[in-house]
Amino acid sequence: MIRNRFAAIAATTAAAALLLTACNAADDAASAAREGAGSALQSLNFGSGTAKQNNAAPGTGDWATRPGKPASKPAAKKWVQLSASSAGDLDPVVVNGAGFTLYRFDKDTADPSRSNCSGECATTWPPVLVAPGGKIFVDGVAKSDVGVVKRDDGNLQVTIGGWPVYRFSKDLEPGDTNGQGVGGTWFGVTPDGQKAGAAEAPEQGGDGTAAPASSVTLSDEINFGDPSEGLAGSGCQNVGRDDSASSLQASGALKIWSGKDCKGESKVVQGNIADLNSIGFDDRISSVFLG
Repeated sequence: MIRNRFAAIAATTAAAALLLTACNAADDAASAAREGAGSALQSLNFGSGTAKQNNAAPGTGDWATRPGKPASKPAAKKWVQLSASSAGDLDPVVVNGAGFTLYRFDKDTADPSRSNCSGECATTWPPVLVAPGGKIFVDGVAKSDVGVVKRDDGNLQVTIGGWPVYRFSKDLEPGDTNGQGVGGTWFGVTPDGQKAGAAEAPEQGGDGTAAPASSVTLSDEINFGDPSEGLAGSGCQNVGRDDSASSLQASGALKIWSGKDCKGESKVVQGNIADLNSIGFDDRISSVFLG
């Protein structure tokens, strides 16, 4: 019996040692990531005001594409501008040097800073990247709230209040806010890293805050009657028929638009909506944004 007791104590001690080793390894990795980001931040330069006020050469830096062209996967630039401004119904919200709205993602983390948007996600939501030794112009954004985080591909992504920031590929003109509320997880970012327009909560058709919907069924009649059409996938999906939609079913949050290609009037919804008129949206839906 004494031998068994000693064996149990030894096993418990070994398990505790393994757990402590694992915890220390995780702490060391997090500490190394923080130190790496800190070193990268120290290598950057800050300028007060806009890039233009600082005589930055036209056509350099800030990766924003020309108005009318969707954002594409960016390369790290020598300078990035962060300006406190207003866009659509969002006031304040941070925009870049070309006036395009910047966003934050609820599935990222701010402490420690961590981006969880890569691959296809990063194509739809291109991260704001700055080259090592580059410059960040701050206009209405406190330098103390600005940082960088090293992405898995080694690029440095700009953060505000610890949150990695992005653009939205469906914002085609300065001042567009088509990414606001998408999936119930994407929001414009304020100068201190908070959610811009956070009061704009999804219309509830279920319980709590849902994950982004990957499919939706649109019905011509209220209470989900036939005929109906199903859409699935990710990104902007156009409705294939010309009939109106009076109700929808979705296992998550999505954004609906009155026009094709995710343009026109929009609204963030969540779950099943038995009568779209009840939430103040016209019964014509021409496109939706999924995923």
